[in-house]
Amino acid sequence: MKARGMFKLLLQDKLALAAAIYMVFICLVALVGPELLGKAAVSINLRARNAHPFHIESGWLYVLGSDSLGRSILARIIVASRNTIGIAAGSLLVSMLVGGCVGIVAGLSRGALGQVIMRAMDIVMSFPSLLMALIVLYVLGPDPINIVIVLGITRLPVYVRTARAEALEIRQRAFVLAARVMGAGRMHLAIRHIAPLVLPTLLVIGALDFAYLMLAESALSFLGMGVQPPAITWGLMVAEGRSYLNVAWWLAFWPGLAIMITALCANLLAGWFRIANDPALRASLKTKAVINA
Repeated sequence: MKARGMFKLLLQDKLALAAAIYMVFICLVALVGPELLGKAAVSINLRARNAHPFHIESGWLYVLGSDSLGRSILARIIVASRNTIGIAAGSLLVSMLVGGCVGIVAGLSRGALGQVIMRAMDIVMSFPSLLMALIVLYVLGPDPINIVIVLGITRLPVYVRTARAEALEIRQRAFVLAARVMGAGRMHLAIRHIAPLVLPTLLVIGALDFAYLMLAESALSFLGMGVQPPAITWGLMVAEGRSYLNVAWWLAFWPGLAIMITALCANLLAGWFRIANDPALRASLKTKAVINA
């Protein structure tokens, strides 16, 4: 479906449109916010320590309160958004690209290679993903690059299995058989004919997977195996604030709320994207728009 048609369809679904606006906003905040408020996020102001939310005597940056060192919670949430969203997006890119390529190779392989790949994915799936990430990060260290790679590996089987299933079906179509008869090699078939048809399905799964990866990163940070101080993420802010829940609930509440809203909007937008890319389900969106009108 063309981008213009998708946009018109999005405008007709108010809930999905609100989720899309929020996701665009939070991505812009993650891009430019740390450059503007990086110093404010680490600036210590003991006079404003544990300031309550909505008391802005110390300035508008303290509208969400401050922590035990007087650092602005709002500024820290904005700065932490880059790490949280960046790690989730990086992990998604790794798993989607690697998993898609490996899955297509497995789908086109008629020998033992395809079976070896699928058995390797079975081994990865046999371990609880969060537990495997904790073990690997404990050995290698909780570096952001290691977190991206580990989370990407834990999600590989989803994309490999999907891409392989799509490739197995597409390789039997008439235009692929015709290209093979005319002498096209496997590389040409994979890049020119199969990958463009597999990509939309992987994008739909990736949209659904983004929220999961963001929550996984937050869980790792909460358990102490995510990004380490002085870098910050939303999950790390929740972990740091849990010791002050009785006296300063806002330290954990606001970053937790940011995680919840972002994950909810990502799931809403992913659900809409899945329906909009399915011709059989797309009619339900148009019918809903007509009824609302």
